[in-house]
Amino acid sequence: MRRQARLFALAEHLRARRTGVTAAELADRFGVTLRTIYRDLDALREAELPISAERGRGGGYALDRTYSLPPVNFTAREAALLSALGDWAIRMRLVPFTRTLQGSIDKVRGALAASAQRELLELMRELTFVGIPAHPAAPGVREAVEDAWFERRVTRIRYRASDGTVTDRRVRVRGLTMERSLTMVHCDDLERGERRTLRLDRIEKAKLDA
Repeated sequence: MRRQARLFALAEHLRARRTGVTAAELADRFGVTLRTIYRDLDALREAELPISAERGRGGGYALDRTYSLPPVNFTAREAALLSALGDWAIRMRLVPFTRTLQGSIDKVRGALAASAQRELLELMRELTFVGIPAHPAAPGVREAVEDAWFERRVTRIRYRASDGTVTDRRVRVRGLTMERSLTMVHCDDLERGERRTLRLDRIEKAKLDA
C-alpha cells in the first residue's frame, strides 16, 4: 500500500474505533514497522488531525471523537450552481483532472432529494457552453498524470514532440500550468536529468511505475 493511501486508511481506522489502539496493533494491521507507524501518526498530527495517546487498559492512539466534518445541505439552486460550475470547468478544460471533479459533482447531486434532483436537471437543460478550447488529452493520460501528481509517483510516458518525434520517458510531475487552450506539465525527466515542460495533449501514453 502506498503511503498516501495508508495514511487515509489509518485515519479512517482511527475514526471508526471506539477505543484506542496500540502502535504495535496498527503496524500489524498495515504490514509496516513500528517506526513507520510512528512516522505516519506524526504526519497525521502535522495535518491537524487531533490524535492523542492514552495510557492504561483500553488505551493507545485514538482520534478525538469530536473530529468530524459537519453535514452540508445544499438547496437545489446551490447544487445547480456548483454542478454548472463543475461542468463548465470540465468542458472548458480548466483543470485536467476531470475524473476527480466529476466525482465531486456526482456527490453534490447525489445528496439532493429526488424532487430537488428533478429541479436541478431542469435547470441544467437551460445552460449552454460555448467556446470550448482545442487540444484535449486522452482520458487515460489525464488520469495517470493526476495520480502521478497527487501521489508523487514516477510515471512512464510516451511523448510526441512538435516535430513528430516520439520518445519514451520516465518523469516525476512537479506541477501544472493551465492556459486557455493548453495544459502544460512541469516535470523532472529522470533519464535525462533535467526539468522539462511538456504539453499534456502530446502525451500519447502514461502509466505509473510499479
